[in-house]
Amino acid sequence: MGTGTVERTQQDDRQSTVGHTQRDNDHPVQPGHQHWLSPNRLLAANAIFTVYATALAVDTGHADRTWAIWAAVGYGVTTAILVLTRRSNLPVLVPLLVSLAGALAAPVTWLVTRVAPTPEVQVISRSAVLLLQHGTPYLPAGQLDTWLSYNPYLPVMAVFGLPRALGASGLFGDPRLWLTVVSVALIWAAFAIAAPHRHCDSCRRNVVLSTVFIAASPVIAFPLAVGITDPPVIALMFVTLALIARPSNLRHAAVALGVACAMKATAWPAVPVFTAMLAARDAAKAAWRFLGVTLVVAVVLAAALAPAALTNPYAFLQNIVLFPLGLTKHKTPAASPLPGHLLAMTGMAGHWAAVGLLLAAGLGFATSLIVRPPLDAPAVAWRLTLGLAVMFTLAPATRWGYFVYPIGLLGWLVLTRPPSTATATADPGQGGIASLGVPAQAGKPGVSASAR
Repeated sequence: MGTGTVERTQQDDRQSTVGHTQRDNDHPVQPGHQHWLSPNRLLAANAIFTVYATALAVDTGHADRTWAIWAAVGYGVTTAILVLTRRSNLPVLVPLLVSLAGALAAPVTWLVTRVAPTPEVQVISRSAVLLLQHGTPYLPAGQLDTWLSYNPYLPVMAVFGLPRALGASGLFGDPRLWLTVVSVALIWAAFAIAAPHRHCDSCRRNVVLSTVFIAASPVIAFPLAVGITDPPVIALMFVTLALIARPSNLRHAAVALGVACAMKATAWPAVPVFTAMLAARDAAKAAWRFLGVTLVVAVVLAAALAPAALTNPYAFLQNIVLFPLGLTKHKTPAASPLPGHLLAMTGMAGHWAAVGLLLAAGLGFATSLIVRPPLDAPAVAWRLTLGLAVMFTLAPATRWGYFVYPIGLLGWLVLTRPPSTATATADPGQGGIASLGVPAQAGKPGVSASAR
């Protein structure tokens, strides 16, 4: 079983999709290759994005407000173009590129060249300098004198700060440029891998549409503009989901996830989910092979980039484990009013209660993987969406921004929905991947023996 970036539009949306097909005369869409992003859906999405960015511009400040102002204009202009050109032949990619320019390209350039670096950018830049000078991106415990001294990222994240550490300046020395380039490239690669056909004009066009839409959405554009480090991790999860759909890509999928795990701790919950799916779908040998390659890639990359960190494990523990959990002297500013944080704010007993609830949720999540493991890539995405949402809700030190992971995974599921016909499959001669289908769980009626 696998994924595809296109679907045959449902009956109630076919009229709008036909209009979209007629407008794109230069790129005729083959039957069964209509993109999920019909004009009506794209219009609705951009209208929602416009409202969100406008509200954020009113409610926040600093770099967040700068992004929100640019994005509100970009999404608003895109919405207007979609409304005014509903009966014209304008390709839908044109308004999508407008939203990409307004929500990502313009605010990144503006913030890099005219505004002081955000705390996330400062941490990445400093960690790269430390990496070059001392072989570790982490300050020792004795020098952690403010919350900004901590580096909660794993060693590979420091790579995005190396251009500045090596002497680059301006736009080309800012980590946000390289976070953006790498994230967008990985998102494109994920949709290209998941496309039903490799040499199909409609499939290639749909890959571009999906990439631009996701990159321009607030889920990816907002964190990239302000230097938050989640988009490349999310993009690597997309790549892993696309690759794991075919057993022949198992090793490549493990490498992709291993890189993500050497970049940020938020990637690690995906490891047991993918492993459980492979054990149920392809047998234990494949699962162990995947787990082994993932761990080796993550550990080797981390050790190679930060060899000195091995000699000071307490500094690693302080930065990577205790600081994100709010257990250090200087507290993380991640303090959104979610249940776990509100409980932790009641005192030390409440803090440990929040940690206990988080551990209990993790244990329940692990048990579900044993009792009812996912059987395919969509089921993995659904399980991760639920698990990460619960984890971020119960974490004692948390922020709303972490929910870009479950929202991004939901976006992947929507944009990679298969043709609605249950029997639709990709052409194996074109190197395609079969349909996503309904997320399959072990023991679910109708799952074939070959799928198990």
